[in-house]
Amino acid sequence: MRILIVEDDTTIAEYIAKGLREAGFTVDHAADGNEGLNFALSTEYDAAVIDLMLPGRDGLSIIAEMRGRALETPVLILSARQSVDDKVSGLQAGGDDYLTKPFSFVELQARLQALIRRSSRTPAESKLQVGDLVLDRFTREVSRDGEPIILHAREYGLLEYMMNNSGRVITKTMILEHIWDYSFNPQTNVVEVLMHRLRSKVDKPFAENLISTIRGVGYVLTEKKG
Repeated sequence: MRILIVEDDTTIAEYIAKGLREAGFTVDHAADGNEGLNFALSTEYDAAVIDLMLPGRDGLSIIAEMRGRALETPVLILSARQSVDDKVSGLQAGGDDYLTKPFSFVELQARLQALIRRSSRTPAESKLQVGDLVLDRFTREVSRDGEPIILHAREYGLLEYMMNNSGRVITKTMILEHIWDYSFNPQTNVVEVLMHRLRSKVDKPFAENLISTIRGVGYVLTEKKG
């Protein structure tokens, strides 16, 4: 899952981003309002954390612009403003939840997960399945043929991405953009290394491989028929 953080306080932004990445989320950070709006309009996010007082463009106008363009990304407002009027204004502008600073990361993560869960249109979307491979997006549990599979954060993120695009060829560039941040500059074979680790857990212990390499193109995860 991909989260957008629009926060001009570097310490707070890094604190949130670090915690979310450790929990397996992919995170993009914008330090001013204009950059944040550009990210929100150009990339599909599962949720956004938006501060209200930002340089360039304030958080309320970002949210209003998103809603004006029918963008339904769940938004958690994170602000030092604590009055009832501020909270009402934020929610009326299109925010889905409001958390005041200082805050607990555990609470922030729980609220984000609740927003993402509520935004899912059907219960089935919370669980991905390809053949005997099952991934629960909310409990973050993965199993194959009933056997639990323990994945590290990026392994989980890659598997979720591939299962969500089952049958579709995923290129190395697509994986880099989805699993790592925009600021990440790949200098090594990180995709190949991550894919090898994932395959060793998802395919190697089982009789049938679900992940295939499409030479010169990328990878595909699909259930083999017949």
